[in-house]
Amino acid sequence: MSEELQRRLSRNEVLYRKVNEAIERGLWPGEERDLTRFRCECASMNCNATVEMTPGEYQAVRANPRRFLICEGHDLPGLDVVVERHPAYAVVEKSGAGGAEAEESDPRRD
Repeated sequence: MSEELQRRLSRNEVLYRKVNEAIERGLWPGEERDLTRFRCECASMNCNATVEMTPGEYQAVRANPRRFLICEGHDLPGLDVVVERHPAYAVVEKSGAGGAEAEESDPRRD
């Protein structure tokens, strides 16, 4: 997979990550343990799937700027490496140009 394609697909995932960041910011104090619907952060612009998890679980995914939350089976070989599997979701990590794009666009980056 070319570097340009990796970067383009990673930008799709970054858009969904921004949506999830906004969802998390919109939570009220005390909702940290409640199940919240987060968007699947896969590369498909046609994906409308959601994953229920706690904000704390989402924070664990976001601790690494190269990692994204996806529904099981939404990984893209050649772009994603599944690093965690859970009953309701998986966590993928980007490497190469896609990983660099994910890191550079991380809204939590200083």
